[in-house]
Order: sequence, then C-alpha cells, then structure tokens
Amino acid sequence: MSMFCYQCEQTSKGKGCDTMGVCGKTPEVATLQDLLVHAAKGIAIYGQMAREIGVKDKDTDLFLVEALFVTVTNVDFDPERIQEALLRGFQIKEKIKKLFLEAYKKKNGRDFNGELPSAAYWTPAVNLAGLVEQGSKVGVLSDKTLNEDIRSLRELLLYGLKGMAAYADHAHVLGREDEEVTAFFHKGLRALTDGTLTVDDLVGLNMQFGMINLKCLELLDKAHTDHFGHPVPTGVSLGVKKGPAILVSGHDLLDLEQLLQQTEGKGVQIYTHGEMLPAHGYPGLKKYKHLVANYGGAWQDQAKEFDAFPGAILMTTNCIQQPRESYKSRIFTTGLVAWPGLQHIHPVNGRKDFSVVIKKAIEAGGFPQDIPAKNIVVGFGHNAVLGVADKVIAAVKAGQIKHFFLVGGCDGAKPGRNYYTDFATEAPKDTVILTLACGKFRFNKLEFGDIGGIPRLLDMGQCNDAYSAIQVAVALAKAFGCGVNDLPLSMILSWYEQKAVCILLTLLALGIQNIRIGPSLPAFVSSNVLSVLVSKFNIKPVTTAKEDLAVILGAAKS
Repeated sequence: MSMFCYQCEQTSKGKGCDTMGVCGKTPEVATLQDLLVHAAKGIAIYGQMAREIGVKDKDTDLFLVEALFVTVTNVDFDPERIQEALLRGFQIKEKIKKLFLEAYKKKNGRDFNGELPSAAYWTPAVNLAGLVEQGSKVGVLSDKTLNEDIRSLRELLLYGLKGMAAYADHAHVLGREDEEVTAFFHKGLRALTDGTLTVDDLVGLNMQFGMINLKCLELLDKAHTDHFGHPVPTGVSLGVKKGPAILVSGHDLLDLEQLLQQTEGKGVQIYTHGEMLPAHGYPGLKKYKHLVANYGGAWQDQAKEFDAFPGAILMTTNCIQQPRESYKSRIFTTGLVAWPGLQHIHPVNGRKDFSVVIKKAIEAGGFPQDIPAKNIVVGFGHNAVLGVADKVIAAVKAGQIKHFFLVGGCDGAKPGRNYYTDFATEAPKDTVILTLACGKFRFNKLEFGDIGGIPRLLDMGQCNDAYSAIQVAVALAKAFGCGVNDLPLSMILSWYEQKAVCILLTLLALGIQNIRIGPSLPAFVSSNVLSVLVSKFNIKPVTTAKEDLAVILGAAKS
C-alpha cells in the first residue's frame, strides 16, 4: 500500500513520505486521515452554506476542529479510532445537510438543487478496508491535473487550519469559542474544494487565515490566563523527588490540572515533559506542591526518556512516538492523541478519571531517592514582560540592549537543528533572546546571564504563546514610535508540524519581514509560491549561526 504525506519538516528526502511516515504513520493511517480531511470538506460545504442563511450547529463546529486536529502530525496513529471519527463525520454531515436543506427551503420556498463538489456526497464504505480504498483516491496528489501552485497554496491553508484546530480545541475544553474562528474553519475547508479560486485568491485567503489565527491565539491566551492566571517567572527544578511519579507530556493544561487535583495528598509526584514545561509558571498550577519538576526535553527524545522514567506517563495531545515495549504498559493517552494498544482515558461529563494512571504510578514505585539538579526559569508571558517594559525600554535607550532575537519553534530529530543552539550561544552578550515552544530545549539549560537584572533568555511558553511574543513586539514598537519591522528584533524560527505553519501565516499576515526559517523549507511550498513569499516578506532559509548573526547585526548597525 502506498501513501503520500509532506505536511511535516522531516518528510522523507525532503519531498514526501510515500511508503511509511517518518513519524511512524502507516500507509493505512495516512490514507484514513486523507479521507477524514475529505469528509471534513464535505461537512464544511454544508456548514458554510447553512451559516450564510443563519443556521449553526455546535456538533458540526466541534467535529471540524477535532477532525483536523486528529490529522496533525504525531496525534492519532490508531486506524480504528479514525474509522470511528469517519463514521461520526458522516452522521454530522447528514445532520448539517438536513438543517441546511430545511432552512433553505423555508427561506426560498423551493428545494436546493445546486451542484456541489464531490466531498459533499461522500458516504463511508462498509468496512475499514473500504475506507482505506476511499482514502487512497482523495489524497494530496489524487488530482494529477491540478496546478502545482494551486496545490501548494491549498496545502498551506489546510496545514494552517490543522494547526489552528489544535489551538481552538484547547480553548474549547476551557469553554472558549469565537464565531470568526469557528466560521473560518467552514470557509477555509470549503475553499479547498473550489476549483475557481486563483493563485491570488488563495494567497489572499492564506493571509486572511493568518489574522483569524491571531484571534484564535488570543482566544486561547485568554482561556489559559482566565483559568490558570497569568504566568509569572518561576524556577523549575530539573531534578527528581523520591517516590511514585507521573510524567505529563503534550500541551493540555486542563488535563494536568485534573491530574494534580486527583493526586493531591497521595504521595505521587507530577513531572512535566516537553511543551508542558511552561505549566510551572501558571499560578493555578504551580500552587500544587507535588508539581515538582520538569523531566527530559523535547518530544523527539521521548523514547529514551520515557524508558528511563520509573513511573506512569500521560500523553495529552500530539507529540507521541511509537512506544517501546519497555514502557508500553505504563503510557496512557487522552484527548485526541492515540496509539494502537494503549489505554485511553475518555472524559465523562467533562471530567477525566485518571485513577488507572495513578495506580500504575504507585505500582511502578517511582524514584528511589531525591536527585537535586539546577533550576531553569519559565513564565515570561506577555503580562510578565510588559510589567517590566519600562526597564527594557530604558536598557535599549541606554544602549545596554542592542537587539532582540526570537529563537523558537518546534524541535525535531532531523540533522541541522544544532543551528539554534549555536545561534543562541553565539548571540552577543548585549542581546536578549525570547524563546517559546519545544525548540528551546536545544539551549534552555545553558547559562545566559542578565542585562541590568533583565534575564538574557526569556521563556515565553508553549508554541501557542507566539501570541505573547507578538504582544511584546507590538508594545515595544508603540513605545519607540515605530513599526514592528523597524525594531531591533529578528525572528529565527524552527518548524516541524502544522502549528508552526499557522503561526508563520499569522506573522506574515501581520506584515512581519525578514523571518529566518529552518532547518529546511517546507516541501509543500512550490518554487513559485516561495518566490512570492521571498519577494513580499523577505523570508530567508537559515544558513549558519555565525553568518546569519553577522548579516542581522550588520544590517542593524547600517
């Protein structure tokens, strides 16, 4: 069985995975995910037409978000769960179709008889093999006649939508939604079926998406800070405590909170991993004394780290890799993340019962003794940084801070990512480094010192906390009476999956220039589309840290 997927940075040979996903995705899973996207397009066709005549349905809206999130890299590797999603998707499509047809007839006094794209008429095959066969006909390369640039821009928009779906889902579990964000899922997916859209139309739609994603990032930031409080600078231990232990990975802070509540007073220590590190800075989470430390680094090292961890492991969102047999009985999934054969924790009335995870942690025994280690500092969200903005501005005006670098994004296993370590360590001592997402694990344990009491390394949080970086940049531009592109600020971004894509589109939509991106450029961006991005936004691939620093700082002086 063949497949084709090039949505992540590590895609095979820099062109596309066609026999097995580098991420571990099988051809079966890949084609089922292609079919799930196809089904989502069909739902969106009816969903947007229904919205245009005032009909909305929450089940439909949520399904689109979850279906797209399921297809993000390193989320769901379980064909049976994707099959369930497909069957559910057909029910959702029939529901929103019925609502639309009834409303249309009521409004117009006649039945709807318009011709729609094929996705609107999809019905599921009777078994898993049949679904896989259907999926093989609707993948990225299924239309051999499609213009390469049109395909490129469609995929760019689709991957942006997938990334935004992850953030919208996180906001949803905290009770937050936004009509503009919700409506754009319908609009964007439907546009992917529209053969009349030109290159210019799709470029414009991608830029429109970027601004909608900014709203989504703001929505999630508000959801997090209203529920958990604004992050505050907090030292996080890299050591371990004696006793039973649970390691929490992924991104979902609400899952972590529920686990903390259920383990309080039980002698079980909770550790964060990967993108959960920023949790330590939130007042609503750091108040739990048994949230003791961060263990390990970025997602791509999890097999080695999980193997060595003597407790239970909870995966809350994407970033899962194929578990080793040595810890397969100790790892659990929840939310939309899944791997065949792993026990999954389902919510009941919004609450998740983690008792089976806690029991496994106690059985495993945990760490035999305390092992102290250094602390690193997190919690420099926009509220914390802007709280000392006067000191930052004064340091810039006094010449103490010469430049700001945003060095962050996704980490990965592909060679070339040491560039980001080199860049951070070679940045002059009179510069400040803002960082976020798991790319920071390349250098966040190193010593960078401070400038007049301002730390040179400011950890702003998860990938979604790009919103914080944007807010800080906007505030600094306002303080200096200039545009963001005129600030002594350079963005050096690493990417891996679709959340990085949606953030990049937001930065471009805001008009941010001169972004450096690496370790390689996306395989799904055609040469012509890349030329447009270079000419309009001066996007650059990273070269070497020394060369890029020389160019950036040389331009800043001239």
